[in-house]
Amino acid sequence: MSRSPYLDVSRRERQIMDAVYRLGRASVGEVRSEMPDPPSYSAVRAMLGKLEAKGLLTHEQEGPRYVYLATLPASEARETALLRMVRTFFEGSAARAAAAMLELEEDELTDAELDELAARIDEARKRGR
Repeated sequence: MSRSPYLDVSRRERQIMDAVYRLGRASVGEVRSEMPDPPSYSAVRAMLGKLEAKGLLTHEQEGPRYVYLATLPASEARETALLRMVRTFFEGSAARAAAAMLELEEDELTDAELDELAARIDEARKRGR
Protein backbone atom coordinates (compact mmCIF):
# COMPACT_ATOMS: atom_id res chain seq x y z
CA MET A 1 0.00 0.00 0.00
CA SER A 2 1.48 3.37 -0.98
CA ARG A 3 1.79 6.12 1.60
CA SER A 4 -0.70 8.93 1.14
CA PRO A 5 0.75 12.44 0.77
CA TYR A 6 -1.92 13.53 3.27
CA LEU A 7 0.14 11.83 5.96
CA ASP A 8 3.12 14.08 5.20
CA VAL A 9 1.82 17.60 5.72
CA SER A 10 2.77 20.14 8.35
CA ARG A 11 0.33 21.86 10.70
CA ARG A 12 0.28 24.97 8.48
CA GLU A 13 -0.22 22.86 5.35
CA ARG A 14 -3.18 21.15 7.06
CA GLN A 15 -4.62 24.58 7.86
CA ILE A 16 -4.32 25.49 4.20
CA MET A 17 -5.94 22.24 3.10
CA ASP A 18 -8.76 22.83 5.60
CA ALA A 19 -9.32 26.29 4.13
CA VAL A 20 -9.39 24.99 0.56
CA TYR A 21 -11.86 22.25 1.54
CA ARG A 22 -14.10 24.78 3.33
CA LEU A 23 -14.05 27.18 0.40
CA GLY A 24 -14.05 24.65 -2.43
CA ARG A 25 -11.73 26.82 -4.53
CA ALA A 26 -9.55 29.56 -3.14
CA SER A 27 -6.98 32.18 -4.01
CA VAL A 28 -3.94 32.86 -1.83
CA GLY A 29 -5.70 35.80 -0.18
CA GLU A 30 -8.83 33.77 0.51
CA VAL A 31 -6.76 30.98 2.09
CA ARG A 32 -4.93 33.52 4.27
CA SER A 33 -8.22 34.98 5.48
CA GLU A 34 -9.31 31.50 6.67
CA MET A 35 -6.12 30.77 8.63
CA PRO A 36 -5.54 31.51 12.30
CA ASP A 37 -2.58 33.87 12.73
CA PRO A 38 -1.77 33.64 9.00
CA PRO A 39 1.78 33.81 7.72
CA SER A 40 2.70 36.28 4.99
CA TYR A 41 1.08 36.21 1.56
CA SER A 42 4.30 34.91 0.00
CA ALA A 43 4.63 32.16 2.63
CA VAL A 44 1.07 30.97 1.95
CA ARG A 45 1.74 31.08 -1.80
CA ALA A 46 4.90 28.99 -1.29
CA MET A 47 3.02 26.43 0.84
CA LEU A 48 0.26 26.20 -1.78
CA GLY A 49 3.00 25.44 -4.32
CA LYS A 50 4.41 22.70 -2.06
CA LEU A 51 0.96 21.18 -1.62
CA GLU A 52 0.52 21.23 -5.38
CA ALA A 53 3.90 19.53 -5.84
CA LYS A 54 2.77 16.84 -3.36
CA GLY A 55 -0.29 16.26 -5.54
CA LEU A 56 -2.80 17.51 -2.97
CA LEU A 57 -3.83 20.65 -4.82
CA THR A 58 -4.17 21.80 -8.38
CA HIS A 59 -4.77 25.29 -9.68
CA GLU A 60 -6.65 27.12 -12.38
CA GLN A 61 -5.82 30.57 -13.62
CA GLU A 62 -8.58 33.14 -13.27
CA GLY A 63 -7.37 36.35 -14.79
CA PRO A 64 -4.16 37.36 -13.04
CA ARG A 65 -4.57 35.02 -10.07
CA TYR A 66 -4.37 31.32 -9.36
CA VAL A 67 -7.31 29.58 -7.73
CA TYR A 68 -6.47 26.36 -5.89
CA LEU A 69 -8.60 23.22 -5.63
CA ALA A 70 -8.10 19.97 -3.74
CA THR A 71 -7.29 16.94 -5.88
CA LEU A 72 -9.11 14.45 -3.64
CA PRO A 73 -12.61 14.56 -2.17
CA ALA A 74 -12.90 15.77 1.41
CA SER A 75 -14.12 12.33 2.50
CA GLU A 76 -10.86 10.69 1.42
CA ALA A 77 -8.78 13.40 3.08
CA ARG A 78 -10.84 13.01 6.26
CA GLU A 79 -10.18 9.25 6.35
CA THR A 80 -6.46 9.84 5.90
CA ALA A 81 -6.41 12.46 8.65
CA LEU A 82 -8.21 10.06 10.95
CA LEU A 83 -5.70 7.32 10.10
CA ARG A 84 -2.87 9.71 10.96
CA MET A 85 -4.48 10.56 14.30
CA VAL A 86 -5.01 6.88 15.14
CA ARG A 87 -1.41 6.04 14.24
CA THR A 88 0.03 9.04 16.11
CA PHE A 89 -1.98 9.01 19.31
CA PHE A 90 -3.39 5.48 19.62
CA GLU A 91 -0.55 3.26 18.40
CA GLY A 92 -2.57 2.38 15.29
CA SER A 93 -5.47 0.98 17.30
CA ALA A 94 -8.93 2.02 16.15
CA ALA A 95 -10.34 0.39 19.29
CA ARG A 96 -8.22 2.66 21.52
CA ALA A 97 -9.33 5.70 19.52
CA ALA A 98 -12.98 4.70 19.89
CA ALA A 99 -12.51 4.07 23.60
CA ALA A 100 -11.01 7.55 23.98
CA MET A 101 -14.06 9.03 22.27
CA LEU A 102 -16.30 7.22 24.72
CA GLU A 103 -14.34 8.63 27.65
CA LEU A 104 -15.21 12.22 26.71
CA GLU A 105 -17.25 14.25 29.14
CA GLU A 106 -20.87 13.12 29.37
CA ASP A 107 -22.22 16.14 27.57
CA GLU A 108 -19.79 15.86 24.65
CA LEU A 109 -21.50 12.80 23.14
CA THR A 110 -25.26 12.84 22.76
CA ASP A 111 -27.45 9.77 23.07
CA ALA A 112 -28.00 9.94 19.30
CA GLU A 113 -24.24 9.92 18.69
CA LEU A 114 -23.76 6.97 21.04
CA ASP A 115 -26.58 5.12 19.23
CA GLU A 116 -24.88 5.84 15.90
CA LEU A 117 -21.58 4.47 17.21
CA ALA A 118 -23.31 1.34 18.49
CA ALA A 119 -25.02 0.84 15.12
CA ARG A 120 -21.70 1.19 13.27
CA ILE A 121 -20.08 -1.35 15.59
CA ASP A 122 -22.93 -3.76 14.89
CA GLU A 123 -22.53 -3.21 11.13
CA ALA A 124 -18.78 -3.89 11.36
CA ARG A 125 -19.46 -7.14 13.24
CA LYS A 126 -21.93 -8.25 10.56
CA ARG A 127 -19.31 -7.59 7.87
CA GLY A 128 -16.92 -9.84 9.76
CA ARG A 129 -14.44 -7.20 10.87
